[in-house]
Amino acid sequence: MPETSGTTTTSPGTAGRTRLRIASALAAMSLAAVALTGCSMDRVSPSEARADAMENPAASTAGDGKSQAAGSAGRNAASAKAPVDCEKAKCIALTFDGGPGKDTPQLLDILKKEKVHATFFLLGENHVLKYPETVRRLAAEGHEVANHTWTHERLDTLDKDAIRDELARTQDAIAAITGKKPTLMRPPQGRINDDVTAVSKELGLSLVLWSTTAKDFSTTDSALIAERTLDQADRDGIILLHDIYDGTVPAVPAIITELKKRGYTFVTVPELLHPAKPVPGTVYDQ
Repeated sequence: MPETSGTTTTSPGTAGRTRLRIASALAAMSLAAVALTGCSMDRVSPSEARADAMENPAASTAGDGKSQAAGSAGRNAASAKAPVDCEKAKCIALTFDGGPGKDTPQLLDILKKEKVHATFFLLGENHVLKYPETVRRLAAEGHEVANHTWTHERLDTLDKDAIRDELARTQDAIAAITGKKPTLMRPPQGRINDDVTAVSKELGLSLVLWSTTAKDFSTTDSALIAERTLDQADRDGIILLHDIYDGTVPAVPAIITELKKRGYTFVTVPELLHPAKPVPGTVYDQ
């Protein structure tokens, strides 16, 4: 999860300052403290979404039309394989925030070797723009490409116009590279209010939170990151990691190996919800 202010180029030291800023913001946050301030929005778990879709097949294709037509940046590449039935399989979703970064290609090599698809919530400024080839590769290799705002501002502190700008700029930047706009977003720090959900719905975006966090912003110890992740992992879980921190990518092989031993099947967030389709403006949380 990174980013700071308004330029699209990175000056010396920007990455370091960005990481410090994000780490400071996240240090105050725990999973239990995810704020849904002033919210009346729907919150749906993956199992609830699947159950609703099976009971009401028409609802699984509901949406605003715009989002269904747009699709996700990684969906075409992923659609060659049959969807996983997460009612039968023990599914879990790996997600990465804040990239792409310098270590993302190494992460993609790991995921390719392990035949695992993940969901990447990308930042626009100094990330999508700085690493367009990595964004293109993410989509081409079947990963779900999603939106994590332009500058990593807390969306619940902004007015609707500013929220729209944070999300729409990243939508456009990703679409310029991959040809498709994302259908998923993750709000910085998980902070949401009614304005955030309203603008997300307008832009065809569903909101995705998480069930597991290794707090990898707080340590470079890869073994500890893996341990924290594995301790919290559960069926239908959504794992939050960051491919911008030094200890995270080296932790991923151990996480994948152990969870496969435990019988988990790795899926993207849309696959976790299947046969439901993500509904714009809805918050997905375990």
